[in-house]
Amino acid sequence: MIRTARLVLAPVGWPDLADMVALKGNPGAFGMMLGGVRSRSQATDDMAADVAFWARRRVGIFTVRENGAFMGMTGLHERPDALGLGLRFAIWPQARGRGIAREAAAAALRFAHNQGERRVVAVARESNFASRTILGGIGMSVCGGFVRDGYTMVTYESVRDPVMAPSLSDPSGRTD
Repeated sequence: MIRTARLVLAPVGWPDLADMVALKGNPGAFGMMLGGVRSRSQATDDMAADVAFWARRRVGIFTVRENGAFMGMTGLHERPDALGLGLRFAIWPQARGRGIAREAAAAALRFAHNQGERRVVAVARESNFASRTILGGIGMSVCGGFVRDGYTMVTYESVRDPVMAPSLSDPSGRTD
């Protein structure tokens, strides 16, 4: 679980299925996401994959809650286009404009790097200025692009060297 100044991010699990089905079925929240709006069956399949991904990789999709209310999701998944570990986020349309997506995506990205993930990518439509602003604002850099389904897509990345664990012989972590 991750706590930010106002949000709680928790690894997605089966108790979150109803919230995730509603979010993924909402065109305003999920219409521009890879795979687009999802049916209940597709969202259920996604949940199974997300739970398994957490077990395998120790990173994954988080629910985003503010004062206990479900605001959306963020986190990481293995992109099906072989670009690598991808950051994604989707927030209820009525929750936009308050920095929730940025705060949540930044926390998920930090978490991934702290878990030892060296490189994280994200993809946004060239015309999706809100998502692109968030990705740049959390420190991701443009690294490429491509065309998908007639849309120009912009690829971002965040690359960090793995965090070195403190030495067992020197708990302070000094290396001198």
